[in-house]
Formats: sequence, C-alpha cells, structure tokens
Amino acid sequence: MNKFIVVAGNIGVGKSTLVTMLCEKLGWQPFYEPETDNPYLADFYRDMSRWSFQSQVFFLSRRLHIHHQILHHTGSVIQDRSIYEDAEVFARNLNLQGHLSDRDYSTYCSLYQTLVEFLSPPDLVIYLRASVNTLVKRIALRDRDYERSISPDYLTRVNRLYEEWIDGFTLCPVLSIPADELDYVVQPDHLNLIANRVQQKLTGKDEVDFSVVGPAIG
Repeated sequence: MNKFIVVAGNIGVGKSTLVTMLCEKLGWQPFYEPETDNPYLADFYRDMSRWSFQSQVFFLSRRLHIHHQILHHTGSVIQDRSIYEDAEVFARNLNLQGHLSDRDYSTYCSLYQTLVEFLSPPDLVIYLRASVNTLVKRIALRDRDYERSISPDYLTRVNRLYEEWIDGFTLCPVLSIPADELDYVVQPDHLNLIANRVQQKLTGKDEVDFSVVGPAIG
C-alpha cells in the first residue's frame, strides 16, 4: 500500500538530506521544496509588512499544488516540508513579528483551514528536533548566501513555533527524531534505525530501542 510521509523541521536541521537518504533506502519518490521562484520574494525582503500576505499566499498555493500531486502519485513518497508548516510556523511567525497584520493573518488562516479540510493528510510526519546550536553549525556548513543573515534568535522563535505546532498536530502519527544525537549522514546505523522506526510507525508497532544513540525517539 502506498504511503505518504512528510519530513518537518527548522531551517538547517537536515530535512532534504533525510528525504534523499530514506527514499534511496526504501525505493520511494522524493518531493522537495518548490523550485518555482516566488515573484513576491524580492519585494518581500525590501518591505516585509507590505508583501508578507502576497508572499505567503503564493507559497501556500505552491504547497497545495505539490500536496495534490503527491495524493495522485502512484507509489510511496516522502515530502520535504509540508503545507502545514508554511501556515502554522512561518506565517504565524510573520504575524507575531508584526510583518503580517492580524487582518491579513486571519484571512490567510481562513483560506488555509478551508484547504486543509479538503486534503487527505500524510500517513506519518517525521519531525526533526534540534537545538539552535546544532542548527547554526549546520547552516554554516551549507554556506548558502541567503541563509547567512539568519540569526540564532530567529531560529529560536521558529523552534518554539515548531514545538507548539507538533504538540497540537493530530492529523496523523508523528515520529520525533533527536537530530542533535542522530547523524544519519555519517552513521549508516542511525539511518537504519530511523528507517526501521518509520516502518514500525506505519504499521502501528513501536519496538525499537534507541538508547544506544541518545534520547529515545518518540
């Protein structure tokens, strides 16, 4: 039976890498972040308060398109970040920072909630949890120009919103992975542990002991 998995987590936590490695191991199809350039992005960075709503609606439309593609894909898939995070983490953060007005945020959330009612949820969300120190180190290693201005304070806020979102997420089971302790890039055994736990979660089992690599995975 085909499965639909989402890998969620903060910037720099290793979502795309895990999607790639799990798909190679399991023989599934990866779906990555949208490649289409956001036509509002340049304006957004010049004036966030003016262009946050338009930019977020564009991202929402792209996520909706990808979610629709996944639901009609013939085979099991793993998606890099979901439609839920765009709304419940990043749009909410813009609102809390004052860049997305309460009126625009309310309209955006109404649209998002209506869309979600019509979407079949994933079979599993893999949530990569990491400390800000780990995120900062991994972002520095990637050395991407557009990520150099990301501050630890911003990562802290986003981490907090991710925790609040995942604590209240009930649309499907969640597998929380301690990304500070598990390094699936250099430790093949860690990738095997995650793959085994994914398969167990999908079948309703919960038997793997992760104590040898750090805190238990939830």
